[in-house]
Amino acid sequence: MVPSADPIADTRLWLERAVIGLNLCPFAKAVMVKDQVRFVLSDATTPEALLEVLGEELLRLRDTAPSQIDTTLIVHPQVLGDFLEYNDFLDEADGLIEALELDGELQIASFHPDYQFAGTAPDDIGNYTNRAPYPTLHLLREETVARAVDAYPEPDRIIDRNLATLEQLGHAGWARLFTAAN
Repeated sequence: MVPSADPIADTRLWLERAVIGLNLCPFAKAVMVKDQVRFVLSDATTPEALLEVLGEELLRLRDTAPSQIDTTLIVHPQVLGDFLEYNDFLDEADGLIEALELDGELQIASFHPDYQFAGTAPDDIGNYTNRAPYPTLHLLREETVARAVDAYPEPDRIIDRNLATLEQLGHAGWARLFTAAN
């Protein structure tokens, strides 16, 4: 995906065409349809500033009814563009959840344009399950995740199904998802 001047629009497009369109996350469509996804464009340029934004958004999610905001995507294009630095930052993010006493209540899923699972090659198509147009922190309510997983038949098969979908799609198919003709 070629980034545009609007990171939130790019992220919405990725969410609609890849995450929901390919059913990479079978739980995402419901919150999008109900308009319960908060999109935040962070202007942070340092990890410390991003940690501050993260803290504010964790507290906002905690203090807001799920019917209004069930999940938050913090898109941060100006910081942690290097995947290894981003990956290291996730330890700080998890530490913040603990410091705010939100462990067991909220969690963070991670997405990055260069996401790479351990033991895979950088161009492995399976990495694309976690590749977003910009570095993105996805804040989730653990209660919502647990309910969704409990209601979904064979949730343990989601990862295998996603890998099969992406292998069938291939790199060219992934790129076509984001062309204007689609």
